[in-house]
Amino acid sequence: MNDPHRHKPSREQAHSVQDLLRELFPDTHRELFGDGLDPDAPATLGLYPVADGRLALVHGDQLAEFTPIDPKGRNALHCDLCHYTRSRSEAVMYRVVVAARRTRYVTLCTPTHSCQQRAGERGLLSLAERIFPIEPFGPDEH
Repeated sequence: MNDPHRHKPSREQAHSVQDLLRELFPDTHRELFGDGLDPDAPATLGLYPVADGRLALVHGDQLAEFTPIDPKGRNALHCDLCHYTRSRSEAVMYRVVVAARRTRYVTLCTPTHSCQQRAGERGLLSLAERIFPIEPFGPDEH
């Protein structure tokens, strides 16, 4: 049955379960599907919404969590991804912890899908280079 209200992902946004397992949980992917990874396949790159308004930046096997910050002030914000200037209602500031005592702050348009389209792969790669690699900052992280 077709649901007319169901969001259909665009061709660029659609990822299979196998793709997500390979990128986010490589050990589980190896257990289920073996090591038959295509070395020529491009790494996953994109911003994906997760719970509570957070975003996840995925680049290959790297993952960064963007936590929204409560807005303060009335000034317009400049998006770090597509470089458009937006009002406070059209952009959100995020905090990304990249090391034990190092945090980056990023401003992104809402919703991020159209922002990612404007920025293209080059813009996403530039953002990923500013964020990654994330250094271990806890006793249980390697």
